[in-house]
Amino acid sequence: MIALGCDHGGYELKQEIIKYLEEKKIPYKDFGCDSTQSVDYPIYARKVGRAIQSGECEKGILICGTGIGISIAANKMKGIRAALCTDCFSAEATRQHNDANILALGGRVVGPGLAVKIVDTFLHTEFSHDERHQRRINLIESDE
Repeated sequence: MIALGCDHGGYELKQEIIKYLEEKKIPYKDFGCDSTQSVDYPIYARKVGRAIQSGECEKGILICGTGIGISIAANKMKGIRAALCTDCFSAEATRQHNDANILALGGRVVGPGLAVKIVDTFLHTEFSHDERHQRRINLIESDE
């Protein structure tokens, strides 16, 4: 299950991603927002982050105008590794090396065609499980 969330700056791109997910029959849960009316992105970052923390959803996609603010908000949550990606190489690398569980996108930065390719890459790339990458993730997750 994929958790989706956005603010007003990401609403239109979220609609394009929903079309892709439905076409590919990928299950998702939409945590909002539901229009281009101004809202606060941390609210939606938390909703998606909580869905991943609880196990309700395996991965998430967050979208705001640039992807920056919403990824910062998500990364404050324990166990969340949100990666802002603007290309397929970064989406692949963050899954393989960082086991990122949230993809962040900028609705005003990445066009819908590229965004769908980035989403597809992110969702279909597995974590490598290499010892060095797991060690680094453990260091990220450590409170020390």
